[in-house]
Amino acid sequence: MGSCKSIKCVDIVIRLHSEKEMSQSKVMRASLDTSLLFLMLYFCFSSSVSSSLYSSSCQLKGQFHLNGMHKTGDVILGGLFTVNFISTDPDLSFTSEPQKSDCYGFNIIGFRLAQTMAFTIDEINRNSKLLPNVTLGYSLYDNCAHLGIGFRGALTLVSGQEEQVTLQNCVGTPPVLGIVGDSSSTRTIAISTVLGLYRVPLVSYFATCSCLSDRKKFPSFFRTIPSDAFQVNAMIQILKHFGWTWAGLLISDSDYGFHAARSFHSDLGPAGGGCLAYTEILPRGDDPAELRRIVDVMRKSTARIVIAFANSFLMINLMKEVVRQNVTGLQWIASESWTSADVLQTPHLMPYLGGTLGIAIHRGEIPGFRDFLLQIRPDLHHNNTDGNSMVNQFWEHTFQCRFAPPPAGWVEAAGELCTGQEVIKNVETDFLDDSDLRPEYNVYKALYALAYALDDMLQCEPGRGPFSNNTCAHLQRMEPWQIVHYLEKVNFTTTFGDRVSFDENGDALPVYDIMNWVWLPDGRTKVQRVGEVKRSAFKGEELTLDEDKIFWNFESKQPPRSVCSESCPPGTRMARKKGEPECCFDCVPCSEGKISNTTDSMECTSCPEDFWSSPQRDHCVPKKTDFLSYHEPLGICLTTTSLLGTCICVVVLGIFIHHRSTPIVRANNSELSFLLLVSLKFCFLCSLLFIGRPRLWTCQLRHAAFGISFVLCVSCILVKTMVVLAVFRASKPGGESSLKWFGAVQQRVTVLVLTSVQAAICIVWLVSASPVPHKNTQYHSDKIVYECAVGSTVGFAVLLGYIGLLAVLSCLLAFLARNLPDSFNEAKLITFSMLIFCAVWVAFVPAYISSPGKYADAVEVFAILASSFGILVALFGPKCYIILLRPERNTKNAIMGRGTNS
Repeated sequence: MGSCKSIKCVDIVIRLHSEKEMSQSKVMRASLDTSLLFLMLYFCFSSSVSSSLYSSSCQLKGQFHLNGMHKTGDVILGGLFTVNFISTDPDLSFTSEPQKSDCYGFNIIGFRLAQTMAFTIDEINRNSKLLPNVTLGYSLYDNCAHLGIGFRGALTLVSGQEEQVTLQNCVGTPPVLGIVGDSSSTRTIAISTVLGLYRVPLVSYFATCSCLSDRKKFPSFFRTIPSDAFQVNAMIQILKHFGWTWAGLLISDSDYGFHAARSFHSDLGPAGGGCLAYTEILPRGDDPAELRRIVDVMRKSTARIVIAFANSFLMINLMKEVVRQNVTGLQWIASESWTSADVLQTPHLMPYLGGTLGIAIHRGEIPGFRDFLLQIRPDLHHNNTDGNSMVNQFWEHTFQCRFAPPPAGWVEAAGELCTGQEVIKNVETDFLDDSDLRPEYNVYKALYALAYALDDMLQCEPGRGPFSNNTCAHLQRMEPWQIVHYLEKVNFTTTFGDRVSFDENGDALPVYDIMNWVWLPDGRTKVQRVGEVKRSAFKGEELTLDEDKIFWNFESKQPPRSVCSESCPPGTRMARKKGEPECCFDCVPCSEGKISNTTDSMECTSCPEDFWSSPQRDHCVPKKTDFLSYHEPLGICLTTTSLLGTCICVVVLGIFIHHRSTPIVRANNSELSFLLLVSLKFCFLCSLLFIGRPRLWTCQLRHAAFGISFVLCVSCILVKTMVVLAVFRASKPGGESSLKWFGAVQQRVTVLVLTSVQAAICIVWLVSASPVPHKNTQYHSDKIVYECAVGSTVGFAVLLGYIGLLAVLSCLLAFLARNLPDSFNEAKLITFSMLIFCAVWVAFVPAYISSPGKYADAVEVFAILASSFGILVALFGPKCYIILLRPERNTKNAIMGRGTNS
């Protein structure tokens, strides 16, 4: 039980903490002092235990005089409630004399919570199936909304008020096996830290700070209200549901507000894609300058959503300044601390707070509770050792009367004398309204959780228990830590249908109601339920909203829009503004070749290789294909020219065949002339392989056909030139022998050999590195240029070089024969044709290299056609002219130059 030194040590520490609590403005600093308090308490209790080893008993020097209610039983459960919410600086010293009350400002809600505990204990005792043969009692205290008083009440519950403790009566069941409370996160943190050292279970009905889920710091803490982490998630779900990504946050100067702010800053962005425009701490006291500054921030901000994580007292001060500055057009989201606050639901504030969406504790039903409240009478509680003060305060508050004499220290006594026979149901009061039981329902569930844990513990079979050596707990020697073990496993369903169990952090299955403040036409206010948010083991967090029931306090009667930057449409990406929250961004159009097909895209994605971005940059379209087509003007012109050249070759060939017996056709080997015309026809036709979409066979065939056709053509010209020189040489004395090397057979063999060399080059090229179709995107990003990759640049160069070598050789030989007698003047025609040929192909090389895509093919086709027409016109034009227009010159004498003058 502890010694007197422990009680005195606790008293010193409570004094220290109370003085610091009143002098500080920031709860973060108070929390540090609280940690110091707990450390000091630990050493105090340790020293007291060691001192008890040297004495057989401890004498209690004084008692804590607290406002409370008590009922005896086999097992006692404790409770801490805020029956009064205003306290003067309490005298926390020990004294043997009763002290004057330090608390005033009767809180009827806190008193109803205390009565909920009394009712629930009575209901459990009447239940023959739950804790049979065990009577529960209770001992509950008023914490006066003060940390020091609440802390003192908790220590009184766990240590008891026996004046003398001996070693004989130090064993057995402790004064209380569990405590229901507290209503404040800050007080609960302080109390639970100390109770956790001794594993005394503390089940809170109203402490929501997410920090209390830390099992290492608070190993014996449980709660039947969801933590602020879930409340924050519930608010984020609402923001996400309505597309509100830009909101302001107001928090209280306490653990309640600080931990909520921390959760908002860490979870709002990843979970809801939103951010906070500002975060302001509401001052505890009346600080007009600070409130003026905060409201000014709200008024100037573009955020239309204001989340207020504070209690109703702070909100009252804030709303006074909001009204003074007439800041309207805001959508408020209320935390559970002020969602149901009647003091804010006034006609004066409805122009500003109408339409508020709030998080509220899940409503429950407690059958028979109203009848129990109707039975409250001051004369029924005379066994109360604290002078019946709680019930008397309630009676005086309800009937505006006073007892004679009034309770000691009661400062609010006024009005007529109370008889104690007044009828409660004749008074218009919300105290009897059981239609909206929210924190009361949490108290109800907390007590049933303790009762079921006790019941499970007492049903343990000897030898099969969960404790050391498979032992069980006994009613006469129960320990609080044993209750903690069973509380962690408790699982039951209330009469209202809600399942109650605790997770590994001591949190119950979370559920919140979504409330809406409706401003009725007659000026009254109605708070109605419009949805709920809950977490289940299978579906996770689930938000349900009935939007048709929601009242919006705007002219449009529609939910407002609150964004820092409008959504970026498809085709753009978000670019954050430097130095501003992530919700503030610019919409930057996607660059060419990239798209975004969703709203608010962070990045633009590149289109696949064969696709390009649409003009709107919101989807990919197939790239335009580009090649030398038969359907475009350039392709049509080249095709027409190629076919025209082919037709001319055919016509000339027909003319030569028809006049094959004439001297001009027979001169200089008519067979070579026929072969030359055929090769020229192939040259014209091979140009068609360069037009149209490149395919594997056309890529492989085009250059081979071009190379072989032109070598055949140039070989014929070369042989003709060599024959001209041989004939001229044979006409000179002693030159007859040269003609034997240029007979018809030798000419054919020479042409065949020269052409076979080119054919061999083409075969090696095609086998080693064959030309293939290629999609070229380097010229135009939005187009696919189909072209034939030559495969081997060396092979292509050798092919062209061989043609050039033969052409240059033919040109040189023809140039040497240019001044021969008229009878051999065909050499001049050959010289001219070869000059055209060489000029065309010399100009082709730089033009081909510098021309992109299809224009390279067009240049090559043009070179083929130009050189082919040059040879055709230069060699066969004059002969056709003589054959068709000057037949009189188509004689042997004329050709030999022996004819008469015309």
